[in-house]
Amino acid sequence: MLVHIIADYGFGDLAFAEVVQRLKLYLPDAEPILTPVPPFATLAAGFCIAQLGLNKAPAGTIIYHNVAPREDDEQARAGNAGERLAFARLPTGVRVIGVNAGYAFSFVRDLAVELRWAAVAAEGSQFRSRDLFPEAAGAIALGQPDALDEEIPPSDIPDVPPNCIAYIDGYGNLKTTIKHEASKPHEGQAVRLQIGERELEATKSDGSFAVESGQLAFAPGSSGWTNEQGEHTRWMEVFLRGGNAWESFNYPAIGTHIQITLGFAS
Repeated sequence: MLVHIIADYGFGDLAFAEVVQRLKLYLPDAEPILTPVPPFATLAAGFCIAQLGLNKAPAGTIIYHNVAPREDDEQARAGNAGERLAFARLPTGVRVIGVNAGYAFSFVRDLAVELRWAAVAAEGSQFRSRDLFPEAAGAIALGQPDALDEEIPPSDIPDVPPNCIAYIDGYGNLKTTIKHEASKPHEGQAVRLQIGERELEATKSDGSFAVESGQLAFAPGSSGWTNEQGEHTRWMEVFLRGGNAWESFNYPAIGTHIQITLGFAS
């Protein structure tokens, strides 16, 4: 059973090992794959969940995620309470189990065939994703009765925020929440991109490699999916050929707004 673990523990952190160990206690056949995201980056977690969950996957695949900034209540908390554990079943058959925090479920909200709360306490441990949630995830994965509670109202899950950075890959490419509009011609159009305090010129095109080495491209990237009606979703990406776009824009954080204006080729 393929189990994607998406969390903000930090690459190589002990927390990943502890969570894997506890998950395998309840799901001995689990084959874990670890995907770290930056601290509290629920938008990045949501992007990864959708990319993995809405594309073809082996039967039985589970996504287990935990990015829980505990921002649903700014008051002092008893028992380390935090956002509740939720469950989504996607059209691909992939099951998603994780904390409903921020934008974690935003990308899959409107495509999920089932959205429910998990029948597990939201408090009782500082490290809930190790001490409380793996047993609940195992119960859901095994189809045990009473593992799930009531349906989640869609209003409890926010919309995907427009025009911002959703994910930064290992090459420094900036994956965005800007949808590619295939019906509009883009080839060779110069645009100005302001991300944080930096503003740079890029070429808007239909392919990242449609620029020379050292130039920025604003083009449809490799991330996206197709729904049951055959409609494609593809996300625009900021790509520096032969370099690192994230570095060029002075290392902006996940969620940073992207302002686009027409530019002029120099």
